[in-house]
Amino acid sequence: MIRVLLADDQSLVRAGFRALLDAQDDIEVAGEAADGEEAVRAVRALRPDVVLMDIRMPLLDGLAATRQIGADPDLAAVRVVMLTTFELDEYVFEAIRAGASGFLVKDTEPAELLRAVRAVGEGDALLSPGVTRRLIAEFAARSKEPEAAASLAGLTEREREVMALVGIGLSNAEIARRLVVSPLTAKTHVSRTMVKLGARDRAQLVVLAYESGLVRPGWLG
Repeated sequence: MIRVLLADDQSLVRAGFRALLDAQDDIEVAGEAADGEEAVRAVRALRPDVVLMDIRMPLLDGLAATRQIGADPDLAAVRVVMLTTFELDEYVFEAIRAGASGFLVKDTEPAELLRAVRAVGEGDALLSPGVTRRLIAEFAARSKEPEAAASLAGLTEREREVMALVGIGLSNAEIARRLVVSPLTAKTHVSRTMVKLGARDRAQLVVLAYESGLVRPGWLG
């Protein structure tokens, strides 16, 4: 059972999401929050698997709430999905850096919302190749020249290669085809890389891939 916390200041939005999610056999709504402070308290009390977090909320916005959740080691298993009005929300970039596992637009189709909750509940990130490329482009615009991260020293050459491919938005299946290995082998390499780097999911691998210099803006193609 995937337990979900709904954090949105609009009661109608929460009610709509609750009706959809509670109708599923494998998903349940563990609680609701109407602002960021309430969301953080609810996450600490309820320990949900997934938080659907609106970016713009009173008292404490979703971005700040996500930072607090991401900074708490006791909440490492909690996955946050940011809810935005527009796909190119100006805060999406910062949300990923704060520890969010991805984002959804509020008017997404019900089937896509359910797929997203299940995917994040299983540890995946909601980052399409197009979104990944936009995130990297944001890094290129906002960041200084990447510096090699000492934390990458523990990775094998193949793990670095896989991490770079994740960074440019390839799925496990695409990585497998690129490296001529099985999808299971590709998934294993991705998982081991995440464990070694302490990354929550693929979204954070993208951040690390760029910041370490493994991925460069010129790769966007």
